[in-house]
Amino acid sequence: MRIPINKPTITEREIAYVTDAVSNGWGDHCYDYINRFTEVLKSCFGVKYAWPMSSCHGALHTVLMALGIGPGDEVIVPDITWIGSVSPIVWLGAKPVFADVLRDTWCIDPASIEKKITGRTKAIIVVHLYGSVCDMDSIMAISNKHRIPVIEDAAEAVGSEYHGMRVGGIGDFGVFSFHGTKTFTTGEGGALISNRDDIADKISTICNQGRRPEQHIMFWVDELGLKYKMSNLDAALGVAQFERFDELVNKKREIFGWYKEALANIPDIAMNVELPGTKNLFWMPSIIFGESYHLDRDALIKNMNANGIGLRPFFYPVSMFPMFKSAEDNMVSWSLYKKGINLPSYHDMTEEEVAIVVTELLSFINPE
Repeated sequence: MRIPINKPTITEREIAYVTDAVSNGWGDHCYDYINRFTEVLKSCFGVKYAWPMSSCHGALHTVLMALGIGPGDEVIVPDITWIGSVSPIVWLGAKPVFADVLRDTWCIDPASIEKKITGRTKAIIVVHLYGSVCDMDSIMAISNKHRIPVIEDAAEAVGSEYHGMRVGGIGDFGVFSFHGTKTFTTGEGGALISNRDDIADKISTICNQGRRPEQHIMFWVDELGLKYKMSNLDAALGVAQFERFDELVNKKREIFGWYKEALANIPDIAMNVELPGTKNLFWMPSIIFGESYHLDRDALIKNMNANGIGLRPFFYPVSMFPMFKSAEDNMVSWSLYKKGINLPSYHDMTEEEVAIVVTELLSFINPE
């Protein structure tokens, strides 16, 4: 790809930290960067507790297990998200209940959450999709009313804000992804954060393969746990990336601004929105084409990819997948994906490259 959909930005800082971890991060120093990254996460999101992990999947699996979710329980989750927001629910034997999303932000609709709650609902997962921000005031009001914990899946939104608060640190729990396509990467990796004193030890026990934090008997296991620990090498990369926090967030927002300006006069399209009181990371600049367009989305993506430009399709509704019962009553979710695409937005992208993407995109959707 001459213009890839995404790739990380690695500087001499990242190389130096990872080299140090490879050279010296063993034995008594095997947790040095993990401990540093833990403190970085707590400071960045203003929370008491943070657990760097090997993936966002693992972080979500861990918190659901800590909440005691299992067979017979239900967890509400948006229909438009990646499967990673849903799979850990199923792993624990619980049932995902798919809520619709809002047409402007593409994030979970609080009114749909309210409709989907039953006596078996044990958690609500909200997803800050493509960097957009959920309506957290309404969501937390529902949470407080029904006494149901909220997990923020901010995998795609590290750096987005809601009324001055960084997303992930607003609900009961926040989970993140640091995959290589994300704004901040550890190669693979993720994290779980929380302010909940009542469940912190439980999470720590699960993270430590079932060994309680206060237990000092070597190889003694108190309960079944998991192992999703982040490696010291990954954490070294994460520390370096977060030291460039403002730079990485600001560049994402700048790239989106170039797209927005270049597409300003194109009729009947919707792009990522930034509502009053929010700050959108714009992790993945996206377009939803309106009803006046009769294009074949998949053909468009294939054509652009063949020309060396990395487009992606907008997420399918998860309830459309064969392992789930379809939720076609989620009318917004089931309409968005058909004409939705994601545009390239890697850190080193230039305004000239954005112009190339837009020119080739318009030549396909409006052939002369």
